[in-house]
Amino acid sequence: MCAEPLRGWLPIVELRQYTLHAGGRDVLIDLFDSELVEPQEQLGMKVIGQFRDLENADRFVWLRGFQNMPERAQSLGEFYGGPVWQAHREAANATMIDSHDVLLLRPARPDSAFRHDGLARSSSEALVRGFVAATVVHLETVADETEVVSDFEREIAPTVGEGGGSILGYFVTEASENTFPSLPVREGEQVFVWFTGFADRESLERASTAAQPPGLKGVAQVLRLAPTPQSFLHGRSPTCSAAAVHPQNTREETR
Repeated sequence: MCAEPLRGWLPIVELRQYTLHAGGRDVLIDLFDSELVEPQEQLGMKVIGQFRDLENADRFVWLRGFQNMPERAQSLGEFYGGPVWQAHREAANATMIDSHDVLLLRPARPDSAFRHDGLARSSSEALVRGFVAATVVHLETVADETEVVSDFEREIAPTVGEGGGSILGYFVTEASENTFPSLPVREGEQVFVWFTGFADRESLERASTAAQPPGLKGVAQVLRLAPTPQSFLHGRSPTCSAAAVHPQNTREETR
């Protein structure tokens, strides 16, 4: 991997997909947004985004970021062993069937991380925040031994802009050992994941998912997501720096 410094937001990202009991998603989101975001961030983590899955009413998807793996272990230990989680864990866990579908990721390029400039949380449901698509493709081997990233940049990213979307960030598997084993992550898998922002539902639905990089295992998983009011990441978030340097890869950003 290139040793060039990262130009973006947070080198370590968790993509977390929770399967919930019927009717539990809004309960969890209300609790999460009101009680569990700020306490995590006070301990050094960043809650990057929280989403409703548009195609599965019982799935909650969220993204959490860290500066490095040792800080991840320390922050998670302090949060899950601390008073805020102890006060709310019973209510949160009551909504969940499974919370172990977690991918540990790092930016595929030094400048393909999420950007945070100009972003702020909002408590207004009326704020137009657009939609996000997360595409997860499984690889035969580690991404650095393939051309998956360059193939994506050459063949797929340009079509995103043509379809009215923007590349918010793209990532590969973080190979480090899980530094907080109390929270399992999916191990023994190699993935390439990209996040696309759309200003409206029509553009999201119109976007083609047929194009995929070569060298994949199986069919890509595409998550079509609606951000919660407290989500930093949303459909109108800034294009990541790696994509922004190629105008054909992006739509005009809406700030």
